Amino acid sequence: MCPPQQTRPRTGPQLSPGVVATYDIRMIHTVKMTCLAVLLLLLTGVPQDAAHASDAATKVDRPTPAGTGAVADENALTPAATASSAPGRTSPLRPVHTYSIVARDAKTGELGVAVQSHWFSVGSMVIWAEAGVGAVATQSFVNPAYGPEGLALMADGLSAPEALRKLLADDEESAVRQVAMVDASGNAAAHTGSLCIPAAGHHQGEGYTVQANLMLDEGVWPAMARAYETHPGDLADRLLAALEAAQEAGGDIRGRQSAALLIVRGQPTGRVWADRVFDLRVEDNPRPVQELKRLVSLARAYNLMNEGDEHVAAERYDEALQAYATAERMVPDNDEFIFWHAVALVSIDRLRDALPVFRRAFLMNPSWWILIPRLVEVGLLPDDPEVIEAIQAMGPSPAMLPGAVESQDAASADSQDPGRR
Repeated sequence: MCPPQQTRPRTGPQLSPGVVATYDIRMIHTVKMTCLAVLLLLLTGVPQDAAHASDAATKVDRPTPAGTGAVADENALTPAATASSAPGRTSPLRPVHTYSIVARDAKTGELGVAVQSHWFSVGSMVIWAEAGVGAVATQSFVNPAYGPEGLALMADGLSAPEALRKLLADDEESAVRQVAMVDASGNAAAHTGSLCIPAAGHHQGEGYTVQANLMLDEGVWPAMARAYETHPGDLADRLLAALEAAQEAGGDIRGRQSAALLIVRGQPTGRVWADRVFDLRVEDNPRPVQELKRLVSLARAYNLMNEGDEHVAAERYDEALQAYATAERMVPDNDEFIFWHAVALVSIDRLRDALPVFRRAFLMNPSWWILIPRLVEVGLLPDDPEVIEAIQAMGPSPAMLPGAVESQDAASADSQDPGRR
């Protein structure tokens, strides 16, 4: 992946403004892209004229040719063709060699997108989603503008295929793009440009599309499609299953480094932050999808804690306690969950139930004991000396409190060296 400022200035229609480069940089870029095109020809053995002719004649097997503005809406499981660099093509020097999935859950209406790549922080440019609108993945020689502009077009009423077709028509570098979209109605669309580095291709199913480029072989995106269609669970589970299947099928030819997942609600709440069900990234990790799965499990627990707080605010106390207890079982070593569960019990006049929970939290992390009087000051615990005394009685011995060891060491040093006083 190469940041946008490394692209040459464009002429004609464009998705986002380029940054003016010097003549020398443009010449270096042209030489590099020419070398890349020659390498692709050597790897594939496809002459330029034959590649374009094949693209034009064989709709089922690969995306339509660059420059036509058409969307590759077929369920093709074969890689995109490759060809030499088109005149005047400008794009980043390195692609986001990536596999991804965009999907809509027919049961919940949730919209999601997930990605893994051998590139740092892939989620910061590739994945986009908006509640009640759609989801987008933009990769290969990436133009991030496909994300926000695609969402804006779908928000204005265009379907995913219509939005993608319009953006491709305005992009003179569509041959190097790989883009996928799904809208709130479940319409999916994908494009794999003829100059995406092989193995590259995509597959569209009902309410989803999977796509990949620079893969070890052509089995990656079919494996993703099978995993998504057959795996049980909610949308997050199925998106993660697709990423795992891609890696098991060979994955990125260069390896793996980062992954990300973004899921939004089917219906917007008017609060963007509340519309995000999951918004998680693994920026740099030798096993990014496995780490992403761990984060999803942790996020589920935190979501339950938030639900518990909402139940307390609405005086649905039984539901609140059930949510807190479930979250604690999911992450039993999280002392913060335990502590705030105890605070919630006090807030609903269940001090007797709260005391052993406080004790568990204090034993796991004595710092929580220090926090008790501070919560009284801001109204999160009652200003009742008997209640606070009972809570603090569950606390650790003074020797266990933070700073106690350091204070004892300092006192011992002072006694041995009176001159330090």
